[in-house]
Amino acid sequence: MENQKVIAHIVDWLKQYSEQSRTSGFVIGISGGIDSAVTSTLCAKTGKPVICLNMPIHQHKAEYDRGHEHIDWLKKNFDNVTSHEVELTKTFQSVSDALPADIQDWLTMANTRSRLRMTTLYAFACHYKMLVAGTGNKVEDFGIGFFTKYGDGGVDVSPIADLMKSEVFALAKEMGVVTSIQAAKPTDGLFADARSDEDQIGATYDELEWAMNFIANPHDFTLLSDRKKIVLDIYTRMNKANQHKMNPIPVCVIPAEIR
Repeated sequence: MENQKVIAHIVDWLKQYSEQSRTSGFVIGISGGIDSAVTSTLCAKTGKPVICLNMPIHQHKAEYDRGHEHIDWLKKNFDNVTSHEVELTKTFQSVSDALPADIQDWLTMANTRSRLRMTTLYAFACHYKMLVAGTGNKVEDFGIGFFTKYGDGGVDVSPIADLMKSEVFALAKEMGVVTSIQAAKPTDGLFADARSDEDQIGATYDELEWAMNFIANPHDFTLLSDRKKIVLDIYTRMNKANQHKMNPIPVCVIPAEIR
């Protein structure tokens, strides 16, 4: 991959889309992870106004600190970047208090965090007539569906959704993203214990990229190692289970003869 050309292409695409949609710039949530760091840097490179939001909800300190470090780096290097911290812990707790206790399993509440952040991003985007920039990469968005429906999946543009995770890391290195983020294990930031994506999924992104490529260009399954068979099972299981996120919303079409 020609990193500089890819960067220039995405930046130009973002700029053109903003101009065509008559919006003034971009709003993005900063998690302290590699995807939001790369996406926000690409948005900053357009020269258009960029608002970075740090939206802690019982946030693990390491994630919170990395997010702030990245925002400070962006603001030092790009005059068009501003930021806000919106503390959502009390809001999240109010929602938790309002919900029946028996539906508050870990996944439901993690997704609720993500949806509160989406609502906050769109509050800023609506007021400032900006676009919400998504941070999903290709494996997450089109491979295993590792995102929250109407949470971090609720965006206006997806600048890095055609990039594998390894390619996102390559762009981060090329653009000089802070080393603490480049070195950190990928995490969605939805759990107070800072569990990584690998902890949740059961496979690394390198393994998932291999599985995605294997599905696209299959060869002899019997020659695979036991670990690769496990990874392939994880990938195919998650891909099947999360099709409802990746496919368009089903529409019940009324036949003409009964209208």
